[in-house]
Amino acid sequence: MGMAKNYYEILGVSKNASKDEIKKAYRRLAHKYHPDKGDGDDTKFKEVNEAYQILSNDSKRQQYDTYGRVYEGAGAGSQQGWDFNGFSKGGGPFAGWDFSSAEQEGAEFDLNDIFDNFFGGQTTGRRVKRGRDISIDLEVSFEESMFGTERKVLLSKIGICDRCEGSGGEKDSVMEKCLVCQGSGKIHETRKSFFGQFTSLKECSKCVGRGTIPSKKCHQCNGRGLVQKSQEVSIKVPVGISDGEMIRMPGMGESSQSGISGDLYVKIHVRKQSIFKREGNNLIMDIDIEMSGAALGFEKEIKTLDGNIKLKIPAGIDSGEILRVRGRGVPFQRGGRGDLLIKIYVRTPKKISRNAKELLEKLKKEGL
Repeated sequence: MGMAKNYYEILGVSKNASKDEIKKAYRRLAHKYHPDKGDGDDTKFKEVNEAYQILSNDSKRQQYDTYGRVYEGAGAGSQQGWDFNGFSKGGGPFAGWDFSSAEQEGAEFDLNDIFDNFFGGQTTGRRVKRGRDISIDLEVSFEESMFGTERKVLLSKIGICDRCEGSGGEKDSVMEKCLVCQGSGKIHETRKSFFGQFTSLKECSKCVGRGTIPSKKCHQCNGRGLVQKSQEVSIKVPVGISDGEMIRMPGMGESSQSGISGDLYVKIHVRKQSIFKREGNNLIMDIDIEMSGAALGFEKEIKTLDGNIKLKIPAGIDSGEILRVRGRGVPFQRGGRGDLLIKIYVRTPKKISRNAKELLEKLKKEGL
């Protein structure tokens, strides 16, 4: 059975310390061990944070002072709603792991191993950390969204250092075993839950999971193996892409020490077009015609994405009717196209000449 942590000792304060004394001690130690500092210590930084979270909270501090630990999510010593007694006996995915008492501390295991086994997976050893994903916005014209295009953009991102090729060391440098993780690339991280105290594995912040440290740091990247750099990327926008769609480009995100890069996500913004409106795979457009044309019918030249065509307006068409031109809509990525739907609006003149008025009166008498 492992010993519970002494949070007062971690912060270097007495058991009767005031909140102000605890806060001052926390700030001093957090600054000292912050992992972003060259001589920081990620493990101690997390211990200091954990101690402060408990001792700065009145109820948690009282529970810790009484029981020597804090149970989250259930009453002290209880396992309300959970029965883990059967998991440690008689096989099953949790065979070999004893959850029978929240008092049992110090059981050392990797939570990823347990859940991998539980869900039928297999543990593959060291978990590889990939680079960060990048998301950018790209604006294209309506026509470019229909027929596709290729754009070049300049990205500023973290990439592999050209000088050391990602090793973090100078060419004459010798790779030495990391003393923090003893060459494993992992360190143990202990956490408390209502199960008790568990130890999981995480990447060593000193060697960033490599297990080795160069004897001479690379002057360009200061031993990180990574630098901020600019890279021109060619983005192929496929035909028929919609506004708001995302293009994923695997491996084009930021690099990592593991050599596995993140992905680049490009969100497409399509500029609005004054003539056409998209509706699924079809294009919609409105046209106005005269009353005489609606009554008699005629041919009208209209603009499409592929150039002008002559549209036959049938005689007697009503305002609001839709004419369909097949194969003039949104292109499909696998070939073929949607249709162009033309909505007709019959324009009523607001001012008419005397002759036109007389003609309309005659038409009215004829019931037209």
